[in-house]
Amino acid sequence: MGEIDTVVLAFPDLQGRLQGKRFHAGFFLEDVLSAGTEVCDYLLATDVEMSTVGGYALASWDRGYGDLVLTPDLATLRRMPWEPGTALALADVAHPGGDPVAVAPRQVLRRQLERLAARGWRAQAATGLDFLLFREPYEEAQRRSYRGLMPANLYDVDYSILGSARVEPVLRRIRNEMAGAGLVLESTKGGRNLGQHEVTFHYDDALAAADSHAIYKTGAKEIAAQEGMSLTFMAKFDEREGNSCHVHLSLVDDEDWPVFAAADGGPSPTFEAFIAGQLASLGELTLLLAPNVNSYKRLTPGSFAPTSIAWGFDNRTCAVRVVGRGRSLRMEHRVPGGDVNPYLALAAVVAAGLRGVDEGLPLSPPEPGNASRLATARIPGSLAEAADRFEASTLAHEVFGDAVVEHYVHAARVELAAYGAAVTDWERVRGFERL
Repeated sequence: MGEIDTVVLAFPDLQGRLQGKRFHAGFFLEDVLSAGTEVCDYLLATDVEMSTVGGYALASWDRGYGDLVLTPDLATLRRMPWEPGTALALADVAHPGGDPVAVAPRQVLRRQLERLAARGWRAQAATGLDFLLFREPYEEAQRRSYRGLMPANLYDVDYSILGSARVEPVLRRIRNEMAGAGLVLESTKGGRNLGQHEVTFHYDDALAAADSHAIYKTGAKEIAAQEGMSLTFMAKFDEREGNSCHVHLSLVDDEDWPVFAAADGGPSPTFEAFIAGQLASLGELTLLLAPNVNSYKRLTPGSFAPTSIAWGFDNRTCAVRVVGRGRSLRMEHRVPGGDVNPYLALAAVVAAGLRGVDEGLPLSPPEPGNASRLATARIPGSLAEAADRFEASTLAHEVFGDAVVEHYVHAARVELAAYGAAVTDWERVRGFERL
């Protein structure tokens, strides 16, 4: 099997990226395993570029940018086959006194799972992510300002065995090395955009599913780089199809029986109320499902990404798609893109569902046709709208807490300010000569 000489201890940041340290294995066993390790609290208070920004209650120059403590979660310990001699453990984040950091994504999800557990329920979840694969390595892509890159496939290879075979060396490594890391990867398939491919995972307990998602995104990028290529999970890279992240979720009780299925295999009253909660809460919680400026450019009609707040049986135009029967009966949330933080998305789905159950919300009839043509409630059309609605949401404040709401609303407004200050290629093309 080989010797482990390096241990990575990491935690998901606001964007769902893994941040942390690499340790010599001996020191990890002798010291870190029992005592944890410290990291700067700014890691949960930066923008995508890792810039320190003001306005966060958790961390600031005025507070001195102190330490937080990472405690290894040994249930997540695994090999990282794409890094020789290396193991990985995820960590929970606490203040020096031992209190959990409420705004840490893993803790946000844990809090919602605890609400389920109080009812005797457990969430099972799975994600399926698209990415775009390019022939250039990351450094060359950056040197070109991400323009003029060659997609790994030059035509639509959706479900094409021939088309995906062109990049099978990369896909095979992803499948096999994720399996070697303990992730249960179901399949890979081609997508509609040029160089687009999808990876789907088997269901697991919700926290483990989110952990697998975060580990996979890091590992897939590393594997692509090692193969001299690059890939992106951004929600909308170009004017063609965006990268989705469909989130599947079901509930089981303490005896492992499905909560969503009635005796005849169809939806139970609990499931209907859970779906009704998704529809009632989607507008308020979109920020946790579509967290970036770019996320909203994917949510356009006719793109297999939803625009209307609707549900349907096996209807891919709806925000919430119901699939399966009996034990496999589950909901699929189609709003998140490949850029989503899986911990926050799953927390939002659970919180919305529990609202429906607790309030006994009735479920509207399913949409049998093209939901994007409906004149009903629409999904927020921009990050600014989503942030405003999240901030004003009574539900968000009640179930996540004021500190979490304020933290993630501020993160959104930091991104909006950065976007508003940027001069884009579109503006140069439109205005250089003609204005």
